[in-house]
Amino acid sequence: MIARAPLLFPLPGNETMAERLALALDAEVGEVAMRDFPDGETYVRLLTDPAGRQVGIVGTLARPNDKILPLLFLAGAARQLGAARTGIIAAYLAYMRQDARFHPGEAITARLFADVISRAADWLITIDPHLHRIAELDTIYRVPATAVHVAELLGAWIVGNVSQPLIIGPDEESRQWVSGVAAAASAPFVVLSKVRKGDEDVDISLPDLTGYQGYTPVLVDDIISSGHTMLAALRQLRRATAAGAPPVCVAVHALFDAGVHDRLVAAGAARIVTTNTIPHTSNGIDVVPALATALRDQFAAAADRGGALNERAP
Repeated sequence: MIARAPLLFPLPGNETMAERLALALDAEVGEVAMRDFPDGETYVRLLTDPAGRQVGIVGTLARPNDKILPLLFLAGAARQLGAARTGIIAAYLAYMRQDARFHPGEAITARLFADVISRAADWLITIDPHLHRIAELDTIYRVPATAVHVAELLGAWIVGNVSQPLIIGPDEESRQWVSGVAAAASAPFVVLSKVRKGDEDVDISLPDLTGYQGYTPVLVDDIISSGHTMLAALRQLRRATAAGAPPVCVAVHALFDAGVHDRLVAAGAARIVTTNTIPHTSNGIDVVPALATALRDQFAAAADRGGALNERAP
């Protein structure tokens, strides 16, 4: 029997990414009806039959709370209707920040969320999750979890758009990731010293930059959310290199709390560029080809195993 093409179901707002992934993979974009009942509960109906097919649910999980139940219902419905295997393509993966218990009684939500997703899906693909005290996704996810790294994409953008860049990482813990971006850009790098006193209280100190006269500072980070680290770094950089090229900000995930983008510009950023893991006006680096490669490998591995129907209870 000829295997049917994989089927991609987008969460609302993720149709464009699903269509581009489907085009790259010769997959099909499935139709789904989703709406809220008057009492706020979610209605889900799969209009494309997933029976016997490899299914991927496409949905970035920024601002996740309103998205999680629709995601779980969509994955559960695919299983109930006989999908061979059902996975999640979350270009941005939520709930990676609280990865330890810092105060008595706190929920370690990174692990709790991983448990929920591991029950709902057979695999997960994401882009550069915010790994801190958790070194690998497989530490907390009980299903195959692929983290696609895009340091080379950031480096390639820097090469094509910044003259004589100096890559600057947000803190010592970012050194390995920042060094990958710098290597891809064939550029030197330094990292900041950072002490976080609270969600909105960050102390930043710059390394000695006297050896980098004439370089363009490029601040890189995996996520721009509150922007406090980048804002503090921008202000210090503008004071330290007043006569030099204004800094450029580059990040993977464009979470951007309200007003942060404008505050970064006001603080002296010449340009702010992010990938399209989260739709934003700053998007300038395309991760879809990298996601497509990981997804192709996932579907090929399932085909090699015979694509047996999932035997777990829906």
